Amino acid sequence: MESTYPVLDQENHRIIRESARDFAETHIRPQIMKWDEAQHFPVDVMKKMGQYGFLGVLVPEKYGGSGLGYQEYITVLDEISKVDPSIGLSVAAHNSLCTGHILEFGSEEQKQKYLPKLASGEWIGAWGLTEPNTGSDAGRMKCVGSLEGDHYLVNGTKCWITHGISAEVAVVIVRTGELLDSRGMTALIVERDTPGFTGGKKEDKLGMRASETAELIFDQCKIPKENLLGKEGEGFIQAMKVLDGGRISIAALSLGIAKGAYEASVKYAKERHQFGQPIANFQGVSFKLADMTTKIQAAEMLTRKAGFLKNNKQKVTKTSASAKYYASEICVEAATDAVQIHGGYGYTKEFPVEKFYRDSKLCTIGEGTSEIQKLVITRELINENKV
Repeated sequence: MESTYPVLDQENHRIIRESARDFAETHIRPQIMKWDEAQHFPVDVMKKMGQYGFLGVLVPEKYGGSGLGYQEYITVLDEISKVDPSIGLSVAAHNSLCTGHILEFGSEEQKQKYLPKLASGEWIGAWGLTEPNTGSDAGRMKCVGSLEGDHYLVNGTKCWITHGISAEVAVVIVRTGELLDSRGMTALIVERDTPGFTGGKKEDKLGMRASETAELIFDQCKIPKENLLGKEGEGFIQAMKVLDGGRISIAALSLGIAKGAYEASVKYAKERHQFGQPIANFQGVSFKLADMTTKIQAAEMLTRKAGFLKNNKQKVTKTSASAKYYASEICVEAATDAVQIHGGYGYTKEFPVEKFYRDSKLCTIGEGTSEIQKLVITRELINENKV
């Protein structure tokens, strides 16, 4: 299913789309179910994506990145996620969270030190905000850091972290002030070989199984003071801005899942015959396809509007939350309908819609649940209409 958004008619978008599509077909599709069943995170494939420019899409060329914008980034995620959403998730987390945080808030020295390694795939990145008892309620985080001379001493645990074990570098938000103080949290860059920093339990997940999700553990971990991102106390505020871009990533990931499920359903509906004709001829099936394609187009327009605003440095909070909320919900719908169209075959691993079905649910949870997106959208609406 090709994009209907006008900006993608440009030649550079066509080249980027074909490049991402070819990579996914060549390097990802042959191994999808092997990785899924073993819950194997293909580090070698991630690093190869860096060679193709997919891990530094938004990073300027002077830091070794592709120097592209959010429309191209959406396209890359869309194409990869149509083939394997779990790899799309890893690309999204690497680009928009770890790399994106350093790009937006790092000093020039930090950018020169970390961005070339992240953009090239030499290093894989992670980003840590969530804790076992603090998901959306980040103000109550218990992972704490205190400045002691030339370093921060950090203790605590982060959970649900993409690349928590395999990442060579992570950006983490720790509490350096009082509980519930939005200016009591600080962002730090921590490298894998830092004493006291380890990866913990790897989660055994329903879907997105080839994307590694694990704990980050800090035990008397000494992080150099020069690894402070921005100023002390700005971590939560930075994180909220990073999540504005991250929600565009999840919307693009959701878009890819929905398209993958839709395309598989169209193919099956044309090939599967019942009562002497393709099941695509029956309204019960054809109306599902009509709903899927309509909602996918609406989700893409909303996602690309968010990308447009982000590219032009305009306020994007409400639109990115709306895109993430709508795209993630319709991707679950599309995957569900795809399984229904396939009937019994859709419930087997022989057809791709079974995996789309499992993978889709994460999109309504990660980087803020659908309920949290509604809160964000409502808050922005109220603030916009204050007298």
